[in-house]
Amino acid sequence: MNLRTGLATALVVLLLAGLGYWWWRTHERVEEWIDLPRSGEAASNPLYVLKLALKKDGVKALSRQRLQADRYPLGARDTVLLLRDPRQLSGADAERLLAWVHGGGHLIVRTPPPGELSAATPIPLLHELGVKFFPQRESDCVAMYVERQDSHVEFCQGRRFLLMERAATPLRAWGEDDSGYVFARLPQGRGSVDVVADLDFAANAAGKERAEAIKDVPHIALLRQLLAPNYRAGTVHLIYAADMPSLWMTLLLRSWMAWGPLLLALLLWLWRRAQRFGPQLPSPVSERRSLLEHVFASGEHAYRYGYGHLLHAAVRNAFLYRLRRRDPQAAALDGEPQAALLAERFKLSPAEIREALATPVARDHAAFRSRIATLIRLRNSL
Repeated sequence: MNLRTGLATALVVLLLAGLGYWWWRTHERVEEWIDLPRSGEAASNPLYVLKLALKKDGVKALSRQRLQADRYPLGARDTVLLLRDPRQLSGADAERLLAWVHGGGHLIVRTPPPGELSAATPIPLLHELGVKFFPQRESDCVAMYVERQDSHVEFCQGRRFLLMERAATPLRAWGEDDSGYVFARLPQGRGSVDVVADLDFAANAAGKERAEAIKDVPHIALLRQLLAPNYRAGTVHLIYAADMPSLWMTLLLRSWMAWGPLLLALLLWLWRRAQRFGPQLPSPVSERRSLLEHVFASGEHAYRYGYGHLLHAAVRNAFLYRLRRRDPQAAALDGEPQAALLAERFKLSPAEIREALATPVARDHAAFRSRIATLIRLRNSL
């Protein structure tokens, strides 16, 4: 290694060392938490976080979209939390649930979400419990106080309810007879039913601004009170309705990298195949060099100007020329003997042969076409 190579190597090493020192003095390694979008069950199950919290606390919890009592039999000390709209519950399922509650089960059910509610179609489960609703009434928030926590409001988007005279006396209730209740625990045999105006505090995906609502201390305290009757005594069944976006909306928002270029390619293909706008008159006919067209045009020109006899003579000479090569004996004859011999050979009458060989009268179009056609047919037969 010569001196020049050594100096270049030393310069590169010093440069790299200086760059490393500058990087080490000006940069600092830090950790950053990034919230990734939910996937799997966490994206479709709004009670997923509640299920994990119950399992971590030693409570057996199951979550599903439908009751499925045949597949998942309910125990005498189990708890069922219905996040679904109670109007989606059939009459048979409502009777089965109430019979199970009388045996010691604990049911938590919400009222229908805000919106138009038909009084002509009662809700089987809530109707059996003696629960009715205001015809038209906007929901009011309810103040909630938890020790060592800031003041809190709840049930702002819930539907309040009233209790009929035939309804059981509530063990616990939250609300007034005139303004409506937001919570009532109704005894049913050896069990109880909790009717709640809303259960959004139990969901982990009740909206972007409340995605982690279940982590709030007041919500944890409220959930613990709702689950208290059979807590750790049996299984907690969490019944929810999956709120999944449609397939077309998912493809529109998340697959545009695939369908965008395909759409552009389709539009480009349609643009290339579409008919262009242009002048109304057709384009002029370009010059052609077909020999047959020239011959046909020359014949029409000659016939138009009275030279049809020349065209007939040309066709007759072509026939006689081939006849001399194929049948010299017939070509050597003339007059009636030739017509008789040709008529015998071509199975025609002598008059037709004489007429075909004779020059037609000028401007007799039918005779011209007939004689030309006969001569061509005779020539092709040789």
